[in-house]
Amino acid sequence: MRRILATVAILVCALTLAAGCGDSSSGSPGGSSAGTKTIDVTFSGDSVTPNGDRVQVSVGQRVELVVKAEKPGEIHVHSTPEQELPYHAGTTPLTLKAIDKPGIIEVESHALEKTIVQLEVR
Repeated sequence: MRRILATVAILVCALTLAAGCGDSSSGSPGGSSAGTKTIDVTFSGDSVTPNGDRVQVSVGQRVELVVKAEKPGEIHVHSTPEQELPYHAGTTPLTLKAIDKPGIIEVESHALEKTIVQLEVR
């Protein structure tokens, strides 16, 4: 009887540990259990803030850029597929398409020839 109880206890522990090692992205529809990463972007004259900062995001995590600009323009995201996101004068929220591969994704303003942020996708 002790062997049976010991075997059952070991199986329960093993199953509990195996369940805890599952992929956290499997249970959420967006591909990631992490919330939305919001990045404030401000264009003022010939400058942009942030200016080349590296920002960590998770694979599949939703990324939103909140753009404040004096005049309209476009942001280029070097993801696969590439994304071109127009913005208006004033405040424009922009949502990036989900990034499903790890790596560094540059987000740029080609008009200013500046990197806004580098998304470090993990």
